[in-house]
Amino acid sequence: MSTQPSRVLETFPNPQPERDYCIRIRIPEFTCLCPKTGQPDFAELTLEYVPEERCVELKSLKLYTWSFRDEGAFHEAVTNQILDDLVAATQPRFMRLTAVFNVRGGLYTSVVAEHRAPAWQAPQPVQLP
Repeated sequence: MSTQPSRVLETFPNPQPERDYCIRIRIPEFTCLCPKTGQPDFAELTLEYVPEERCVELKSLKLYTWSFRDEGAFHEAVTNQILDDLVAATQPRFMRLTAVFNVRGGLYTSVVAEHRAPAWQAPQPVQLP
């Protein structure tokens, strides 16, 4: 596998496709460029998803997020693009991407984008006594 930035998202078979379970991936070092100034923007991404048949392979995800390092992008656009690409690669039952950007000009930005498969309903939480 390459050690250069790449837009290729590799996947592997879900080991438990009959079960709803959540995969949570924290990506604390995401960077892209401000499309207005060209200065770097820094964010922490949190990916949460309930897989169907495929899971995203972590090294390819790392190289994928690295590919945005020298690209200008508005926070809203890049968050939705990453979600769309991940959904296309994995076809999950549910996926949420939260992007928490560091301060820029005295303003903090968080963007949350979600995908739900058409017929999927989240199971009700178990209530313990």
